[in-house]
Amino acid sequence: MSSSNADSRYLSPINEFLVSNDLRISDNPCVSPDFCLDWGSFVRSVGEGGVIKEYPKSAFATEHGDWTLVENEAGDHAWCLSSESPASDLLADGVEVAGATYFPASFENLIGVKNLLQEWDVRNTAFPTAAGDLGKSTLGIGARFTTLHWDGVDWAMSRLGKGLTANQNSIPRELVYDVDEMLADNLDSVPFPFIGCDVPEGHQGQSVEGMTHGCILAKFKNGFHKLGIPWSFNADHQPIGGKFDQREDQLVAGCMFASYITFDLSPELVLTEVPDSAEEKASFVRKEIPADLVEATRKRVEQAGLSPTVDEFNGLLAYVWPAMRKMKVRDEKYRAIREKNFTTELGREYLRELSIDELPGLTTPETTAVMLALSFEMGMKVHFVAPAFGFQKNIPYPDNDQLRLMVEPIWSVCESFGVSIGFHSGSGKSAENYQVAGDVTGGNLEIKTSGRYTYEMGVALHRSENPDDQALWKDWYAFTVELASNGCFAEDETERNMAREFVRLTIGDQADEAFQSESACRAILRGLEPDPDHFFWFEYNFLYVLAAEGSSGKESLGDHSAAGYRQRSRFYRISDEGRLLYAQGVAGYILFLALNTGITPEDTCRSALEELSSIGSFEEFLNGISGD
Repeated sequence: MSSSNADSRYLSPINEFLVSNDLRISDNPCVSPDFCLDWGSFVRSVGEGGVIKEYPKSAFATEHGDWTLVENEAGDHAWCLSSESPASDLLADGVEVAGATYFPASFENLIGVKNLLQEWDVRNTAFPTAAGDLGKSTLGIGARFTTLHWDGVDWAMSRLGKGLTANQNSIPRELVYDVDEMLADNLDSVPFPFIGCDVPEGHQGQSVEGMTHGCILAKFKNGFHKLGIPWSFNADHQPIGGKFDQREDQLVAGCMFASYITFDLSPELVLTEVPDSAEEKASFVRKEIPADLVEATRKRVEQAGLSPTVDEFNGLLAYVWPAMRKMKVRDEKYRAIREKNFTTELGREYLRELSIDELPGLTTPETTAVMLALSFEMGMKVHFVAPAFGFQKNIPYPDNDQLRLMVEPIWSVCESFGVSIGFHSGSGKSAENYQVAGDVTGGNLEIKTSGRYTYEMGVALHRSENPDDQALWKDWYAFTVELASNGCFAEDETERNMAREFVRLTIGDQADEAFQSESACRAILRGLEPDPDHFFWFEYNFLYVLAAEGSSGKESLGDHSAAGYRQRSRFYRISDEGRLLYAQGVAGYILFLALNTGITPEDTCRSALEELSSIGSFEEFLNGISGD
C-alpha cells in the first residue's frame, strides 16, 4: 500500500472546520466543495479493512479502466479505478491499495473525472450539460433548504424520458458562494422584509461547489447516468453589476459546472438613470453604443413586429446598455473558465437566460425585444428570457384570460427570436395557469419552482409515523409559530402587516381575536393542529434549516457556525419512510407540472403517477430510477 499522497494531503480550512466539529458528509453533505473531507483517514480505513460501501450502479469505463464510487461510514467518497496498469497519477492524490487505485472525491478530481468520462463516452449523463432540448423546454427544480429532493427529481426524469433543470439555486442568495468568505464571517446579507431583518447569504448552508458535487454523485449512485437523459444545472439569478462587480470572479469560479446561467441584470438596472430629454437620450446612444450595434438592434426589434419611436428606442437603450455591457464581461468569464477546465465541447457548452423579472412592474414587449436583440448582436445567444408577469410566489394567478393576454405579446417577441419563456416564481400556480403557459408557448418554456419542495418535506414529515420524523415536524412547525406570533406585533410595519396577513390566511376571522395581544396570538397558533397547509408555516419554513439550535431568534437565522450546521443535520437523519414520502411528493409535483404544461405526453405522465403511488419502500424507489 502506498499512502504518502494521503498522509501529505492537508485538510483545507472548510474541511478542518467540518471535521473538527464532527460535521460529516454522512449527515451534513454539500457544505465543502469536496466529497472527501479527510483523505488520510479514508486511506487508513481501507488499508485496515474498514467498512467501505461500494455503489455498483455508479460503474463506468474510460480508456484507463473501470471505475466505481465508494464511501466510508463518515460519508467520505472516493473514486476506485481497476486497471491493468498503475495509474495513481491520473487524478490528484491517488493511492494504490490491494490492486486498485483510489482517488479522493475532491472538487479538483471532479473536474478530472468529467473530462476523462466525456472524452470517452458522450452518452453518459452523470454531468450537467446543455444537450437535448434543455434550451427549449424544461422544468427548473430548485431547493431552498436541503439536497434531499434529488432522488425524486431523478425518478421523475427517468419516467418522463426527458431531461430537466435538475439542480437550480440562486447564487449567492441561497448558496454559499465562497466557503473561505463564510469561515471569515464575510458573507453579505439578504433583506427579508417579511421577517424584519437581514439574513446572511447562503441561508441553505451548502456551498455552490458542494451542491454541484453532490448532485452529480447522486446520478452515479442511483444509476441515472446510464439512462442517456441529459440534465442541466442552473446557476440562477447570477447578479450582474452593482455591488457584485467586486466578487464576480468568485461567482464565476463557483459556478464552473453550471451548464445554464441566469443573468440577473436587476442589480445594475436599479442603479441606472435614464436621461430625461430626448436630446440627452440620443446623445447617450451616440456616444456610448457603437452605431452598427444600434442599427442592427433596431432592425431585429422591427423584425419582431414592434415599432417604438426613436425616443422610446433610445430610452430603452440608455436604460439597458450599462447592464448589457457588464453581462458581456461576465459571459466571457463563464466561457473562459469552462474552456480552461473542461476538454470537450459537450463539457463546455452552456445555456443562457436573461432575467428581468426582479424589476418592479410588468415587462413590456419592447423591453424584451431590445434586450434580446442586444444579446444576440453582442454574441450572446439567449435560450430563455424571464419577463415579469406579476407572479407571486406560491399563489395561483387569479385570472387565466388575463394571463393569456399578458403572455401572448411577450411570446410573439420570443418566438421571433427563437427564445423560450422562463416563468419565475412558478411554484404553487394552478393547473389552469400552467395549461395557459404551455398552450401559448407550445411548450417552449421553463417553469421555475423551488419553495414547493420545502412544502413537500413538511407534508412528508407530517405524514410519517416515525417518532423522530414527527418530533422534527412538530419542532419545525413550532418555529414558524414563534416567528408568526412575534411578527404580528413587530415594530416594523412591513413585518407586522405581512405576518398578520399570513396568520389571517390561516385562521380567518379568528385573527381578530389573535391580534388583541401577542400572548393571545401565540396561544391560538399553538392550539392549532400542525398542518403544512397553514399559510404562515409555508412562508417561514425555509429558515429553520440553518437556525442555530432551532431558535426563532433573528440572530440565529442563517447561522453558518457549527450550531447552525448541527441543526441542518436533523433533516439528513430522517427515516426511510420520511425519505420515501418526500421523494414521492417531489416526483409527483414534477409530473403534475409536466402534465399541465404539455411538455410530456399525457399518457406518459399518468402512467408514471400510477406507478409512483404503488411504490412501497424507499429502497424500491431508488432501485427504480435506473429501471431495476
